[in-house]
Amino acid sequence: MPSVIIIGAGFGGLGMAMELQRNGFHEVTILERADDLGGVWRDNTYPGAACDVPSPLYSYAREPKPQWRQRYSGREDIQSYIRDVAERHELGQLIVFGAEVGEAEFDAVAGQWTVRTTDGTVRTATVLISAVGQLSRPAMPAIPGIESFAGASFHSARWDHTVDTAGKRVACIGTGASAIQYIPEIQPAAGALTLFQRTPAWVLPKFDTDYKPVHHRVLQRVPGMPLAERFSWWAIAEFVALGLVEFPGITRAVAKLAEKQLDEQITDPELRAVLTPDYPIGCKRALFSSDYYPALAQPNVRVTTAPIIDIVPEGVRTADGAVHAADVIIYGTGFKGTEFLWPMEIRGPGGTTLSKVWADGAHAHLGITVPGFPNLFLIYGPNTNVGVGSIIYMIESQARYIRHAVQILAEHPGHVLEVRPEAELAFNDALQQRLSRTPWNFCTSWYRTAAGRITNNWPGTTRSYRRRTRRVRLADYRLTSAR
Repeated sequence: MPSVIIIGAGFGGLGMAMELQRNGFHEVTILERADDLGGVWRDNTYPGAACDVPSPLYSYAREPKPQWRQRYSGREDIQSYIRDVAERHELGQLIVFGAEVGEAEFDAVAGQWTVRTTDGTVRTATVLISAVGQLSRPAMPAIPGIESFAGASFHSARWDHTVDTAGKRVACIGTGASAIQYIPEIQPAAGALTLFQRTPAWVLPKFDTDYKPVHHRVLQRVPGMPLAERFSWWAIAEFVALGLVEFPGITRAVAKLAEKQLDEQITDPELRAVLTPDYPIGCKRALFSSDYYPALAQPNVRVTTAPIIDIVPEGVRTADGAVHAADVIIYGTGFKGTEFLWPMEIRGPGGTTLSKVWADGAHAHLGITVPGFPNLFLIYGPNTNVGVGSIIYMIESQARYIRHAVQILAEHPGHVLEVRPEAELAFNDALQQRLSRTPWNFCTSWYRTAAGRITNNWPGTTRSYRRRTRRVRLADYRLTSAR
């Protein structure tokens, strides 16, 4: 049986391990750089951290949870769910914690991957699967003087819980998905909060609700109800996703919903103008919150759009010459989403590195396999993020596809599987053509490289992706003897 090394113990890595286990593959090792599982839900402990996808859909299809406390679960509940699933399937015994992968190289003679962690430990496996995700490395802005600040400062994904923001002058830099969650949480107790906004976000109402006991009883006692609830949320997301390419009228209707919330919650015309996006909805990630705008309307909050020049010991200096005094600076500046697998060095049989192949932007056949790198597979790889819907659904599609590839290798001992360059090229040419019709081209975002290539998102529905990844198409691959 092929041996497998999985990098990462988040939703992707654990889902991949379960898919392999269910199909009789048990020689699996998960290498996790941290001391706990959970990925982004382990790392993001900022106040108000929660998911913006309904819990019935943001969970494994085979692991429904009828007892979710609310529609949009908080970080603690999601992390608890991940731990419970891992415990039920005894995945803990597969995980090596504190094992950060530094490099991996394919040995063409042995037909296997040699993986070296930063502590010097070397492991080998027939198959290498990266499940490190797209949002694992915080991005700090390139602002001069960051180190000179005299107060406390940190990135939202590395929240410093020893810092009390109550009564303090807090500078918040960034207006992404994390910021709209922690700002309403810290605003009431802050002495003063200054939000430095480069680009306003499209913010949709978050129709959250606490699930009542009757809801839990129905889900537990009525056969098929968890699946029906999951399907209903999936169907809604699929409908909205159609607006990204096929039916732009759908996105216009969604934009009206966001505009209505802004008009109702921000009565000050000057502030409303500052918070009104000047780009099409969908170009950047749309955000979900019903308390972000009310927080910004409070008297202890100021929103400034003047560009930041530098950080000084006293606070933040902007292009208008003002120095905004601060005791605490919080960087809600997102992640290095386009730097896939970095800083790991992945080398193919000829010594070519994946970073060199991806110098102009990451790409992969179906977001999963790369020519020149046999028996290497990616979970949540290039162009598999979703603008609408649940990434868990995409991860499950990828896990099934990769498991099928492992089955092919099991049926052909001593062989390696490598995607044909022409198959990957044809896929990416068609992908880029479709991406050119999406709203993601009309502004800068973490979806795009500095050169403008969209490397992160899938331009379609999750159903269309699942259909493409239902089985490995052997015509797209070379199955060759390693000996």
